[in-house]
Amino acid sequence: MSHYFTNDDNLKSDIKKREAIINGEVFSFFTDNGVFSKQGLDFATKCLLETIDLTKISGNVLDFGCGYGPIGIYLSKKTNAHIDMLDINKRSMELARKNASLNNVNVNIFESNIYENVTKKYDFIVTNPPIRVGKEILYKILFGAKDYLTSDGELWLVINKNHGAKSLVRDLENVYKVDIVDKIKGFYIIRCKNN
Repeated sequence: MSHYFTNDDNLKSDIKKREAIINGEVFSFFTDNGVFSKQGLDFATKCLLETIDLTKISGNVLDFGCGYGPIGIYLSKKTNAHIDMLDINKRSMELARKNASLNNVNVNIFESNIYENVTKKYDFIVTNPPIRVGKEILYKILFGAKDYLTSDGELWLVINKNHGAKSLVRDLENVYKVDIVDKIKGFYIIRCKNN
């Protein structure tokens, strides 16, 4: 089976345009085979975006594992922050570029294996992390974020309680000041601040 964090050139493209409602506003996104949540905006990402306090989002923001772009595009549309978006999946990045244009936002999208090509620090890193990569890589993403956050930067993420949310929170507390901002139908919206 092909995963959304791998590049499978043999996977047939089948681009569809989907609508998503975020905080009462309609957004359109192109999706395709081989990308995360190709049926449309997933519930976890929607919860994350509807929970973040947009009035606090400013400066430089990184959408980590952007997929076809809903997090970065939404934050670009609703704030004055400078948005960078990264993914390892080339098809996702192509869709994210199309979707940025479709939604009239100016974002910077680049390819990176974890933080390999990240060259600056961010005020916010926002992610619906790829759980299926396994714990080792997941932890590299979430704990590695610390090195790419400003001194008072924040990592925002969403995770399902069935995917180990409680133990993850305990582990994150060793490195960050952690707040569970909300719990929505089993999804934890978590804010991690640099200690």
